[in-house]
Amino acid sequence: MRILIIEDDAETRRFVAKGLSEIGHHVTTSEDGRDGLFQATDGAFDAIVVDRMMPGLDGLALVRMLRAGGTTTPILMLTAIGGIADRVEGLEGGADDYLVKPFAFSELAARVQALGRRPAAQAEPNRLAVGDIALNLDRRTVERGGRRIALQPREFALLAELMRNPRRVMTRTMLLERVWDFDFDPKTNIVETHLSRLRAKLNAGFDTDAIETVRGAGYMIRGG
Repeated sequence: MRILIIEDDAETRRFVAKGLSEIGHHVTTSEDGRDGLFQATDGAFDAIVVDRMMPGLDGLALVRMLRAGGTTTPILMLTAIGGIADRVEGLEGGADDYLVKPFAFSELAARVQALGRRPAAQAEPNRLAVGDIALNLDRRTVERGGRRIALQPREFALLAELMRNPRRVMTRTMLLERVWDFDFDPKTNIVETHLSRLRAKLNAGFDTDAIETVRGAGYMIRGG
């Protein structure tokens, strides 16, 4: 299995990484939450082990952000906080398993192995977040920097498709197929027209363009 360990305590990080490597796993490590978040969203891992208490970005916030962004990789939260309310909070926040320190390595390894046998959740999260933009699919709401933005249905669908694919260039053809769901004349400017309206609404009152145009390729959400 490809496993990402996000743990700020060097001794624990080395101990877990060494043990998992010795039993055949390919292990990548991160020593802080923000780097771990980047690696978890950009890399392809079969499981993630994340410490709950870390400076900068704590493990619970990290897990919530991953789930909000659509990451379905199984996650084991490793922590010294072991109260019932804490465990419930961790699991409800998006962790698949919760192991309290001090722990036996054999139990950690068995739990990670069990996570690897689980199929990744297929259900789409009801909330997407990229940068300072948050979109709720159930409530059909969009906020940027905490400010509510009213969008027309196609504009909402266009933004949702971009936010389902953060840091990925979406071509005109991809957006036409996924947002309009049938073939259009390739010379149509319907994508550009709706993107222009979407941009105007998202960027009103902000200094940065939320959507990047990649010349000759397509569009990518930046989120601020």
